[in-house]
Amino acid sequence: MDSVTARHRDGEPDTVFEPTPVASAPPPAPVFPFSAIVGQDAMREALLIAAVDPLIGGVLVLGDRGTGKSTAIRALAALLPPMRAVAGCPYACDPEAPAAACPHCAGGAPRRAETRAVPVVDLPLGATEDRVVGALDLERALTRGERAFEPGLLARANRGFLYIDEVNLLEDHIVDLLLDVAASGINTVEREGLSLRHPARFVLVGSGNPEEGELRPQLLDRFGLACEVATPADIPTRVAVVRARDAFERDPAGFHAAHAAAERATRETILAARARLGAVAVPDAALEQAARLCLALGTDGLRGELTLMRAARALAALDGAATVGDAHLARVAPAALRHRLRRNPLDEAGSTARVARAVAEVFAA
Repeated sequence: MDSVTARHRDGEPDTVFEPTPVASAPPPAPVFPFSAIVGQDAMREALLIAAVDPLIGGVLVLGDRGTGKSTAIRALAALLPPMRAVAGCPYACDPEAPAAACPHCAGGAPRRAETRAVPVVDLPLGATEDRVVGALDLERALTRGERAFEPGLLARANRGFLYIDEVNLLEDHIVDLLLDVAASGINTVEREGLSLRHPARFVLVGSGNPEEGELRPQLLDRFGLACEVATPADIPTRVAVVRARDAFERDPAGFHAAHAAAERATRETILAARARLGAVAVPDAALEQAARLCLALGTDGLRGELTLMRAARALAALDGAATVGDAHLARVAPAALRHRLRRNPLDEAGSTARVARAVAEVFAA
């Protein structure tokens, strides 16, 4: 494939792209089936909603370690059908609608399509800024004298999931980068002689333990949905979790075969919900109820109403409903609003309890 060169305004070459031929990859490691996850219904529903409508803004999962947070996100990504991407594009652009900001797909040249698995990219706590946003390819700069861009984690996550474990411990300067990219869907690199913009739209999924540190309010507000997970407190559920995990590790292929029908059904539900999402009606009465609920809780701005509406619409699509109703709003209200509440020193109830109380009052009226 021909190289693609991005240029400065003065016409001089800035960044050269020469996609490396894709080598045959080893078979992926087995992933625990999404449909086999025991319990954690709130987390599973939030992830399904985000898979149906990525514009919701991602999912924050807070709770104990060892409760299946990372397992669930990888299982969901593995469940989704492969996506079509421009062959050789480091940003996995859709061949039918490549991103306007993609330097690789710029121009009207014919584009060959290929299929790729939906990416799930881990952003480790110790990741440097270069690794996150991308940087100068030092090897090519030294050996060939080219200012070539080496894409970072944000590029790899485009059209997929960016997963951050212990997100509440993320360094502030990385948080600032994520805020900028999450707002625009574009990663802008201006460093080391590079001047580049590329698409970076992803579903942000974060997990953490609130006891180990609080999340910055600016990043907290960027998550569309937030759910709480806890270690199961009843013996039957704990036994079922341990039994399922042991069966998977002893015989991954057999375990997958046993859950193949359930996985297909879940995949078809997601695809059907995506197809009908645009046709789901959100009547004015539902928007008024959402506004009443946010007013009762005192949420700042209008992001609460917008997220609540989008999440309720995605949930209605998953349920096969044609119209958003009070039941959909009530089900998604805790996930959409619990992390947007102001602290009230006169109210000792937790955020989940405050949302539940407001839902009961508003929808009973």
